[in-house]
Amino acid sequence: MDYVNGPGRNHLFVPGPVNIPDQVIRAMSRNNEDYRSPAIPALTKVLLEDVKKIFKTTSGTPFLFPTTGTGAWESALTNTLSPGDRIVSFVIGQFSLLWIDQQQRLKFNVDVVESEWGRGADLDVLESKLASDSAHTIKAICIVHNETATGVTNNLAKVRQLLDAYSHPALLLVDGVSSICALDFRMDEWGVDVAITGSQKALSLPTGIGFVVASPKALEASKTAKSLRVFFDWADYLKFYKLGTYWPYTPSIQLLYGLRAALDLIFEEGLDNIIARHNRLGTATRLAVEAWGLKNCTQKEEWFSDTVTAVLVPPNIDGAEIVRRAWKRYNLSLGLGLNKVAGKVFRIGHLGNLNELQLLGCLAGVEMILKDVGYPVKLGSGVAAASAYLQNNIPLIPSRI
Repeated sequence: MDYVNGPGRNHLFVPGPVNIPDQVIRAMSRNNEDYRSPAIPALTKVLLEDVKKIFKTTSGTPFLFPTTGTGAWESALTNTLSPGDRIVSFVIGQFSLLWIDQQQRLKFNVDVVESEWGRGADLDVLESKLASDSAHTIKAICIVHNETATGVTNNLAKVRQLLDAYSHPALLLVDGVSSICALDFRMDEWGVDVAITGSQKALSLPTGIGFVVASPKALEASKTAKSLRVFFDWADYLKFYKLGTYWPYTPSIQLLYGLRAALDLIFEEGLDNIIARHNRLGTATRLAVEAWGLKNCTQKEEWFSDTVTAVLVPPNIDGAEIVRRAWKRYNLSLGLGLNKVAGKVFRIGHLGNLNELQLLGCLAGVEMILKDVGYPVKLGSGVAAASAYLQNNIPLIPSRI
């Protein structure tokens, strides 16, 4: 029984956790089993190979930790770096800020590059730091691909271009928690050394698997990295990979079967089609925001995110009240503004197991809420703008052609 039940379905439009497909829910509805039996290693072996496909890597080594994205962050850092190592890391919102806090608490020497919230990572500052670092004191560049607090997507290809232009050997560590499997992400082509994501985002699973994929260069770095690690140690996993049993400790059996179902759905739709679908959802949402007379927190089109839109509200309106009203009256879950943008924005998540008609329902709900809190929106304006765009751009469903 729901703690606070409401009629119909909850309309989940936070930028993670996201809606779980029925096929995944059914796949996870099973009893426990012995993970040391032949069945689970056979399942895991194929899962590891298929996970590489969504990261677009052939050379990377994946690790599936029973954790959240925060644990995946820690695994990426502690397996490749030593205390005191210099890291360049970018603050562009709440989640990049939290990762930097973790880096500092793990005793790395963090060179913080700050940007105004709503702007992308300042790559001009990065170029300056790389150009002046002839001694190669910078050991890693840490960057959040998609900052969910502000709806900002960074240009990872440009980061790789800068590293290559200065022949700099720093590792490139990327938080892809709200981007991988929804936005264009190319681990091998962009020379990403460690990439992470979480099961509760675009993969549309429950929280509980932290995905870490390491390049050969990152695996080599792990052999000399002196950071303390136990639960997140890649070496333990690699030992069990060689044995063919794969798990140094108990995995979530149900989540593994859910992951199998989720990957099957992803491959059926096609990763490029999924990326295009998220672009349609993001574009439609931005058109609705414009029709409402409101502004996107993201300051330039080049940084627009196709998985979340942070909407700026007028000074006389509390963004948190919009989120409260959405849940209390309309059974709609929107994202709060966090930290520096608390009360100044509300967030519409549009990622994962989601289609265009679901989004239009959310936009209709937002319009009613804006009217509730005193904003002079014309009901139907945003829905009309989004619908006009979507009607001209939604393709036929591939499996139904």
